[in-house]
Amino acid sequence: MLGWLKEKFVGWLTEEDASAVPICDFDRLSRALRPADVILVEGNTRLSQFIKNITKSPWTHSALYVGRLCEMGDSVLRQQLQRHYQGSPNEPLIIEGLIGQGIIVAPLSKYRGVNLRVCQPRGLSTDDACHVLRFAAHHLGVPYDIRQLFDLARWIARRSWLPRRLGSSLFDINTSLSERTICSTLIAAAFESVRFPVLPVVRRSEDGALCFYPRNTRLCTPRDFDYSPYFDNVKFSVVALDDTGAYRYLPWDKHGAICNDEHECLMPESARDTALFYDIKDDGISQHALKARRSRVRCRTRKHKVVLGVTKT
Repeated sequence: MLGWLKEKFVGWLTEEDASAVPICDFDRLSRALRPADVILVEGNTRLSQFIKNITKSPWTHSALYVGRLCEMGDSVLRQQLQRHYQGSPNEPLIIEGLIGQGIIVAPLSKYRGVNLRVCQPRGLSTDDACHVLRFAAHHLGVPYDIRQLFDLARWIARRSWLPRRLGSSLFDINTSLSERTICSTLIAAAFESVRFPVLPVVRRSEDGALCFYPRNTRLCTPRDFDYSPYFDNVKFSVVALDDTGAYRYLPWDKHGAICNDEHECLMPESARDTALFYDIKDDGISQHALKARRSRVRCRTRKHKVVLGVTKT
């Protein structure tokens, strides 16, 4: 019974909503990837929304890029990956931790159509990159630590009805990652294994010398790789702006619509004489604006303030 409830709860958390149009170019981004790069994912599940609210960051998941099996010179690493992945050797692969699945190896293509960002460790040597990948591959098959996820949320939240350290699993530094872990913890621990910093604790001694301390990897979240000064962010927009003035040719809506998000837009008074509130479904913004103009409009103006509503015509 307990297992059934856990399975239903995990299924509810990981149920996906409709994805927005991604603002990154997946093909260009995937060509720029190098082994040991960290890929940040903006998820669209209930769990992702929970993580966004807690961390105040759009990045809800992290994965480690390992490359293609056919191009992998490390035979030990290749054998570790082949035990957990039986797909095409030409497929670019990642190692990630997923709730309900644990630490797995998966094709990068699963995240086509999702907003991504690549964080490349600056100056990481080839040997250390190989060690990072081996460290992560060694933990393939390890279960996902749901408790750590919620303890981490309690630690980040400023207000909690429980003391943040009370009964928390985050501060037992003797706990092995081979028991349970989450995506960002595993990747942070892999980089720590070669003494590559993510967000280290930096202190200055009385004589003015700096001293670096490794941060507890169980406190690491996906946003930390984005904030880290030791990782270079790689971003490719869905419409390139490589040439001077190229932004002038972006496909902006021609009717003046302004959007709060991908589902909710309005027409300001400066664009037309009445305000229009409408939902975007599967067509262009301008087409829905014109359809909604004929079907439902009601507004009243009080000292330059527009009150929006819906009524039948």
